[in-house]
Amino acid sequence: MRNVSLPSALAAFLLVISLVLPSHAGAVASLTQADSPESSEPPQTVIEPAPAATEDTAIAERLQGIFREVDGLADVAIAVDKGVVSLSGSISDDAAADRAVAIAQRVSGVVTVETDFERDLSVETNVTPFFERINESFDEFLSALPLIAIALLVALAIAWAGRVIASFKGFWKRVTPNIFLAELVATSVRVIFIGLGLFVALDILGATAVLGAVLGGAGVIGLAVGFALRDTVDNYVSSIMLSIRQPFRANDHVLIGDQEGRVVRLTSRATILMTLDGNHLRIPNATVFKAQILNYSRNAERRFTFKLGIDADDDPASAIETGLKAINAQPFILDTPEATAEISEVGDSNIVIAFHGWIDQRQSDFNKARGAAIRVTKNILEDSGFALPEPIYRLRFDGSAGISTTEIKAQQAPAKRANEEASKDASKDMDTSREQHVEQLVESERASDSDADLLDEQQPIE
Repeated sequence: MRNVSLPSALAAFLLVISLVLPSHAGAVASLTQADSPESSEPPQTVIEPAPAATEDTAIAERLQGIFREVDGLADVAIAVDKGVVSLSGSISDDAAADRAVAIAQRVSGVVTVETDFERDLSVETNVTPFFERINESFDEFLSALPLIAIALLVALAIAWAGRVIASFKGFWKRVTPNIFLAELVATSVRVIFIGLGLFVALDILGATAVLGAVLGGAGVIGLAVGFALRDTVDNYVSSIMLSIRQPFRANDHVLIGDQEGRVVRLTSRATILMTLDGNHLRIPNATVFKAQILNYSRNAERRFTFKLGIDADDDPASAIETGLKAINAQPFILDTPEATAEISEVGDSNIVIAFHGWIDQRQSDFNKARGAAIRVTKNILEDSGFALPEPIYRLRFDGSAGISTTEIKAQQAPAKRANEEASKDASKDMDTSREQHVEQLVESERASDSDADLLDEQQPIE
């Protein structure tokens, strides 16, 4: 056997190690790369060229094959140079151009895509697809007619059910405070069922996304309409509030702002008054709700006030006592509360006294009673020697006229005394009974049309 020296054996061992380690390291590296998290992600989907070609010619051939199968891209010219794809030719619209660029960018090996398209304006290219789309849509509509009919029938059935439920007026009147809210609830039920029927019909047709768009548009339109009709909405809400918390009853004598009359009815839009002249007056409920309301009919007792002046030289205390004695002697004046009087003001030549008396409006008319009280008080004061001030006029005449101021007063005195006697006779038996003609007109009108009235005796009154 041949002896091998140690240096030769060591050199042979190192040579074997150098040949084995690279292949082993490559295997380990490939194994490590296969097990790495990055390799677990799926590769992006790309359109590979022909397996045997990866150069520019293969890319061009691959794109031409694809474009021939896509509508509108068959006439696109393709040129590839070092991965840069140039697309040119006539094309129908921008959408087709974008589609061609997107397809080219997905081909493996493409660096970038440049376009130089021209818009094809021929009638055949642009009009024919339009009519084809119309024909396709019409065919689809004819095919969907049975489904549309079923959806329409379901929607109508649901809407009819809502109408039937809303027609139970007796039930809604029992569960709501008044007829106005009953009508509002019934209308809301009908609207809800109509919306439900529409939703179910669109769901059957598979077009619920359309409902979302419609509701979004309706919300914007409703907001705009709400701003435009804010006065109408305000009046509607005021009607609801007035029907719930009623400030008056039918035939009440009220003063709303500066409008006076008796209440005929409260409707969903306005409050109708019968003026004291017998005329109809419609006041929007928004105005009524915001206005100051004076209700004369809430209390049977009502006080009247009038003023009379006496001469500055007369005793006002004695005049007050004399006037109150005459007022309290009248049968239409209440004993409780008693009539009162006080000095209202002192002028240059007179003293003004304010007299107050109370009457029962159920028995006496306010204006008649006040007028009668004024007459008897005036007469008793004059009979008792109190001088009621008169306007003083200073007249100046030339000396040749021969008429003095004293002579003028003397000539007027008999006429004044005659007027006083007539006044005394007229004040003896004055009619102070209630004036019921306007009340009767109101009752007659309410009897002829009572369904439209929202006033309810069962509701609380403010």
